[in-house]
Amino acid sequence: MNSETVMNLIKDWRVALVLLLVVGSLVGIYLAPPSPEKGLEGNIQFGLDLEGGSWLQMEFQSVVVAYSTDGSVGDLIEDLRTSLEAEVIQIDENHLEIRKSVSRADLEPIFAESGASIVTYQEGVSPFTADEVKRILNEKVNALGMQDARINLLTPTGSEYPQYVRIELAGVDMATAQELVGKQGVFEIRIQTTGNETEHVLYGDQITSVGVPQRDTDGTWGVGFTLSETGAQALRDAALTYGAVENRDAHHLVMLLDGEEVFNGALDPRLANQLQSGPVRSLSASTGTGDAGLEEAMTLEIHLRAGALPVKVDIVGSGSVPAALGEQFKITVAIAGLLALLTVGVVVYYRYREPAIVLPMLAINLAEIIILLGIARFIQQLDLAAIAGLIAVVGTGIDQLVIITDEVLHEGRVPSPNLYMKRYGRAFGIIAVAAATVVIAMLPLALMDLSTLRGFAIITILGVLIGVLVTRPAYGKIIMAILSK
Repeated sequence: MNSETVMNLIKDWRVALVLLLVVGSLVGIYLAPPSPEKGLEGNIQFGLDLEGGSWLQMEFQSVVVAYSTDGSVGDLIEDLRTSLEAEVIQIDENHLEIRKSVSRADLEPIFAESGASIVTYQEGVSPFTADEVKRILNEKVNALGMQDARINLLTPTGSEYPQYVRIELAGVDMATAQELVGKQGVFEIRIQTTGNETEHVLYGDQITSVGVPQRDTDGTWGVGFTLSETGAQALRDAALTYGAVENRDAHHLVMLLDGEEVFNGALDPRLANQLQSGPVRSLSASTGTGDAGLEEAMTLEIHLRAGALPVKVDIVGSGSVPAALGEQFKITVAIAGLLALLTVGVVVYYRYREPAIVLPMLAINLAEIIILLGIARFIQQLDLAAIAGLIAVVGTGIDQLVIITDEVLHEGRVPSPNLYMKRYGRAFGIIAVAAATVVIAMLPLALMDLSTLRGFAIITILGVLIGVLVTRPAYGKIIMAILSK
């Protein structure tokens, strides 16, 4: 092709879009933060298969019970808390979450004594608790600067409730991974004295329980928590000593987690009046209204727990990949990908014996992989399953390009422009149907909690969509320009 043909191709919006996405992907991989110094790897996030690291699978020590009762639900919950010495949360009007591993046989007598009965019994936690666990673990992971972490909730087949949580930490040894799960932060409440000066009031060990975010009648979100008798007395003494009861706005309560401020607010007028009469054990921290208030309340709940998970977990599985082995996997995968691309190129050349057709095919396929990596860099770690998805995209991509080329080169002759567009439309229709079939087949794997297969499904779906929406139309334009010459 001469320079004029090339310039006309570049001006075409389909080809220009491919070029723009390739450049944008390379910028995202190599120039954008956080780590432009990584060499050929760029900012691509590798899973522990390729980076080395550790994984933990933990089981929630909790059960969810559907119940029926003619009596008071509050009395039932109180009886369960007293008998089991465990936290009991009402999920909805028919379900309770008991945050302790207890059998149905042990629960039935307690329910019977309270005039209630068990309808269904399942091990696991409510979706709200599962999301809370995930938020807490994400907070811990982010606090340690671990970007290459994956946290998945696992729900057994036939169950409605998550029973396991799996954490994958690339580049982290097993001891650090186990400490991450069990370590609590240092939570402290201080009181403002003069100016920005504060004085210690109590530590987090004086907090005996933490509630879930609740909304008042005026729409204000808040988190309730309970202090021990010692903690309640310490709070009252500090409030009276430093004048927080009389001048609330000048003497805020300040909450710190590991030295970082997580809450700062004045005493509620009702609480100030109550503190004048005596210690108050049940408190609530208000965080505001709307979605922002709810988000702050959810975060504050995590801080009040000092990073402790709301439900006990037992480690039921673990494993690690040494960094040296992960590096070896990277080299092996790179060689496998290169061989796959070269093999495809040889087979296609053997079929057409025309470099002017083969080279654009390989170039479009390579552009597709670069665009896919540029998008995956933000949403998906590359583990062995995801790499398998990349190789599958190479194969299916070339296959679809061959369909386009064979259709428009009917009987080896170059068709007229009108006939070319008709044949190209027919080929694209075949490709679109095949792509829709692949997306539908992969969608369940992408949505299910099968962490080892999700990467494969997500990469395959992305590759198919990029091909149909971006690179196939561009190839159709390029091959038309080539065949016309």
